[in-house]
Amino acid sequence: MAAPELAVSPMGAMWRTIRGYILWSYERGSLHYDIMVTLILLFVFVSPHFINFKDKPVERNPRSTGVLVIPDEKGGFIYKIPAAAVNSGTDQDIRTQLERIIEPIAGAVSITRYEPVQDASGNTQAYKVWVDKE
Repeated sequence: MAAPELAVSPMGAMWRTIRGYILWSYERGSLHYDIMVTLILLFVFVSPHFINFKDKPVERNPRSTGVLVIPDEKGGFIYKIPAAAVNSGTDQDIRTQLERIIEPIAGAVSITRYEPVQDASGNTQAYKVWVDKE
């Protein structure tokens, strides 16, 4: 006597397919694998239009100072900062102000040296600043 064939109900086949999707048990290149990948891609690219993930970039608007960045002969950079962006003061005050202006552009740096650029009458027009990355 032969074993009776088990009839597969349409609901059983559907649940087997869903279980295969959840357990990721289909072979690569098969129709069901392609459907799973397509569903994932649809979620990744379409869901931001309907779901507010509240992921906005942090707004960093460094003040506009007109800093000019010039490469130097040693592979580093020289930052030329207008004198109007810096309030006069002690050497340490000027260094602190220059660092605050350069850091949004270059990241964490330490000033190795700076020198004022003066016009013909001796007025400071800008500062040339050499820095080291920290």
